[in-house]
Amino acid sequence: MIGSPEGPDWATAAFAADPNPSFADLIRKVDPGLLPTHDARAGVLPEIPHGTTILALRFDSGIVMAGDRRATEGMSIADRRMQKVFPADSHSAVAIAGAAGPAIDLVRLMQVELEHYEKLEGESLSLEGKSNRLAQLIKQNFPMALQGLVVVPIFAGYDRRRAEGRIFRYDAVGGRYEETEYHATGSGGVHARGTIKKRFRGDLSREDAIRVCVEALMDAGDEDAATGGPDLGRGIFPVVAVVTAEGYAAVDDGELRAATESLLQERGR
Repeated sequence: MIGSPEGPDWATAAFAADPNPSFADLIRKVDPGLLPTHDARAGVLPEIPHGTTILALRFDSGIVMAGDRRATEGMSIADRRMQKVFPADSHSAVAIAGAAGPAIDLVRLMQVELEHYEKLEGESLSLEGKSNRLAQLIKQNFPMALQGLVVVPIFAGYDRRRAEGRIFRYDAVGGRYEETEYHATGSGGVHARGTIKKRFRGDLSREDAIRVCVEALMDAGDEDAATGGPDLGRGIFPVVAVVTAEGYAAVDDGELRAATESLLQERGR
């Protein structure tokens, strides 16, 4: 429940008073304590889960986004099955790296923002507008970033107006930059980018793009302790999503297992 409503017309009055389609702005006026950045306190923070590595690349029909499953707390593994790739809406996706709690809160707020806008305006926000809105949400996280709770996502989707996939990266203070081919970030991002750089082509098929993502995360996992590569024994595979003109679709573990086994066979493992 938001705030302390005084009668049955509270919710209607809150919306009627301001036609602003931003859900975050509405909550900021009604009950700012519900925003994830409200309770930023100074002092020494305990070890918190951090998620890495994430990446996105373009292929001939859209984009593929992927993230490994490992979360760390200092030198310990906090989670081996963390989800780092989420649908933002039907035609876009967001992947998270950095402090896990604030990052997941930011994704949830982003999802509600886009749904709220569409309900008020009767149409979805443009992909450019979605990427700009995420930049604003990251800027609002700046007080927490100063305390070490940094969130650095990747946003990507299928731009229906331009009929192509697009990728946007961000810095810790909300700077937004578009990448024309691919991007990877997180503690293993540099290793993942090295693999993608060697494998990327402008005419990659869906299957080839997924294979490149799996290989990039395998290589990042080999070099970076905070990144977990595919684990055949435990049946743990990256979260991989494809966004095309048909919309957002998650890649099933069966396809990811086949890609992993093929790569290991090529490497003689």
